[in-house]
Amino acid sequence: MKIAFMGTPDFSVNCLKALVESKHEVVGVFCQPDKPVGRKQELKFPDVKVEALKHNLKVFQPVSLRNGSGIEILKEINPDLIVVVAYGKILPKDVLDFPKYGCINIHASILPKYRGASPIHWAVINGDKETGVTAQQMNEGVDTGDILHTKRLSIGENDTTEEMYEKLSPLGAEVLMETIEMLENGELKPIKQNDADATHVGLLTKELSAIDWNDSAFNIHNKIRGLYSWPGTHAVLNGKILKIHSAVLSDKKGNNIPGEVVDSNGKLLISCGDNNCIELKVVQLEGKKRMETSQFINGYKIEKGTVLH
Repeated sequence: MKIAFMGTPDFSVNCLKALVESKHEVVGVFCQPDKPVGRKQELKFPDVKVEALKHNLKVFQPVSLRNGSGIEILKEINPDLIVVVAYGKILPKDVLDFPKYGCINIHASILPKYRGASPIHWAVINGDKETGVTAQQMNEGVDTGDILHTKRLSIGENDTTEEMYEKLSPLGAEVLMETIEMLENGELKPIKQNDADATHVGLLTKELSAIDWNDSAFNIHNKIRGLYSWPGTHAVLNGKILKIHSAVLSDKKGNNIPGEVVDSNGKLLISCGDNNCIELKVVQLEGKKRMETSQFINGYKIEKGTVLH
């Protein structure tokens, strides 16, 4: 089968690798344009482009697929199927309709639960016990197409979004290859999504980063691991921003002010709004390097009773 691949970030790379190593022919790879990064604004290739060039694949980086620009490229490479994995662009109807077998999207959620750009983050932020990967037959909606194949994966109590990315990316490749095999064998049984069960999750912003200590320990812990490593979470300690990179739930309970330091003797326990506590494990004070809290409190004296905001 002749397949065009559309993806941009590192998450997509395992799916591209699986296609390259299969019996199928990857006739073209689409990804977002190169972006300037750093102080020198040097152009950086997307991760998918880096992988595609290793295999001498044709790479296309159109600013848009609309107004016939996508169709012109597709006419040149003439794929039987388009595979989309975190491409980052909306596919217009003429592109969706072009291949014989349409477009299959690999989405990092058990659809229809989280549609949109940040499904892994919100599964962790909401304290879900499991997530997964869904292959869907794309239509003009955002992650609204018929479900073709799903695999599930547990989320551990302390798993971060970054860690779940590492687990879900290879699972996505498994789901993709199994879906294509079922397609070839005529075994796919598309299932329509129940829109009533869907939640749309958009791009994350830095405005989400501030910790509200009036919230429960459970919710605060989930927010810290769900927003790691970007945009991250922070509190304010003695007027300075304290980034919180890692925390765990504590068995300690007490009737303290939300945000109050309950214990700073070798560890850093903070009271939350439900009188439960979390233990901060890795922090970074404004202008300083990130460090384990045991090291941090040795160099930066924090009195018991100090209140974080």
